[in-house]
Amino acid sequence: MRIDRTRLHDSVLAAVVAVVSVVLHTLDDPLIPASGGLRPPDGVGVALVAVAGVPVAFRRRRPLTALCAALVPGLLLTATGYGAGVPGLAGLVLLYSVASHRGLAMALGGLLVSLSAYALGALAGPLRAAAWTDHVAVVILVAAVWGAGRSLRLRRAYLEELKDRAARLERAHAADTRAARAEERSRIARELHDVVAHHVSVMVVQAAAARRVLAADPGLAGEALSAIEHTGRTAMAEMRTIVGVLRADARAELGPQPGVRDLPALVEQMREAGLPVRLLVEGEPRALPAGVDLAAYRLVQEGLTNSLRHAGAGARAVVTVRHEPRELDVRVVDDGTGGAAEGPSSGQGHGLVGIRERVALYGGILNIGPLPGGGFEVRARFPLKDGQ
Repeated sequence: MRIDRTRLHDSVLAAVVAVVSVVLHTLDDPLIPASGGLRPPDGVGVALVAVAGVPVAFRRRRPLTALCAALVPGLLLTATGYGAGVPGLAGLVLLYSVASHRGLAMALGGLLVSLSAYALGALAGPLRAAAWTDHVAVVILVAAVWGAGRSLRLRRAYLEELKDRAARLERAHAADTRAARAEERSRIARELHDVVAHHVSVMVVQAAAARRVLAADPGLAGEALSAIEHTGRTAMAEMRTIVGVLRADARAELGPQPGVRDLPALVEQMREAGLPVRLLVEGEPRALPAGVDLAAYRLVQEGLTNSLRHAGAGARAVVTVRHEPRELDVRVVDDGTGGAAEGPSSGQGHGLVGIRERVALYGGILNIGPLPGGGFEVRARFPLKDGQ
């Protein structure tokens, strides 16, 4: 059988209080002088004293009720002339229990009941013969016991609040960690899409060109195959760098992220893939925030990749990067007429989603769609704070 340790401890405490109270009952009441006419201890008095200690066994479950029950034998002892000092031990224990286990209203009620019972006994029994200083000492003792109980309750509530706060902080930290992981996964997914989509598109175009000229011009086909090999190696290197951060057992090789400074190489790569591209840089170039720098590069990369795939044969593209005092304007325009609906304007590709997320992350304005006179435009304007 499982034993309730709390109930067992309270029962043992009730027995101890009863025994000590009976022993004190046989001694003279310190509040009453020897000539006060106290009734000598007998069986009735011992029984009342022992009964006063029984409610201590219920001090945790119903402390206020137990306190009232313990005060009744005390009043009977005082009224029958035995004195009031004997059952006071049980009353003090139960007053402490009310103050430490119940709210402020019930604790004040217990204090009021205890003081009222003592005052009633002082008026109705031999306690009238006690000095007024003795009554003040009893009131101070009762108030001290009540204050000790309240202090314990407040300390317990403070510790519970600390535990609850720690639990809330832990849950908030776990939620922040999950959000950070989700954001990092989203960022890695965007990076992978940009790298794979761009390089694979270039390789597909170069492979198609090599197939067309393989029989007529093997040397030109070989150059196309070499370009495919170089593009594939570059794609593998970038993918290895991005995916490396996901491996817990290996340290990723860290390197600078691409930015606006790398656009000439990107434009040259697209020219080799068969898309004529011009790069225009307007204004005085300046150091850009790392996030904006990468977002601008990825936007140009995605725009040129879609032009290569969907603009059609003979299309040309122009990349314009305008550095303004408080804004970076990046624009990719092609004059193609075929397959525009399959590009970013469809609004369904991961590339468009990635571009929108990147531009929105840095408070930019994005315009994607066909031009009135033909062709397609991808344009973003990034605000720069304090010229940076």
